[in-house]
Amino acid sequence: MMLRITDPTAIVVDRDVDSFRAEDASGSFGILAGHADLVTALEISVVSWKEIDGRPGFCAVRNGILTVSGGTRVDIATRETHLGDDLEELEAVVLAGYRTQIEAERSSRTASAKLRMQAIRRMVEALQGGPSEIGL
Repeated sequence: MMLRITDPTAIVVDRDVDSFRAEDASGSFGILAGHADLVTALEISVVSWKEIDGRPGFCAVRNGILTVSGGTRVDIATRETHLGDDLEELEAVVLAGYRTQIEAERSSRTASAKLRMQAIRRMVEALQGGPSEIGL
């Protein structure tokens, strides 16, 4: 079965594999050749596979969409990936980094939303003839 993992800048993995494992909101699952068609959203996790020659492969993904087509193809489109040979390092270092980035992005979005709300309140006050000093 063909496995292709892509991020916005590159095709990271494009190879024939014997089996594949991933994780979505319902938990960890495996895929073998002949699997039914599937579309699911991946969690921040490490996906793994076994190459045709038996060697393992690992890739940390920052969320993403996984599709299985015709039981012969697995595709993952994700925001960010890191290939690695050491599963423990990927889980400990890379996944922790992804989670930190997501938390920083969430904080930034919250701060931005607060600023927008303050600006909107001041505009509404000015339009309604509120305080003469707008304070901008």
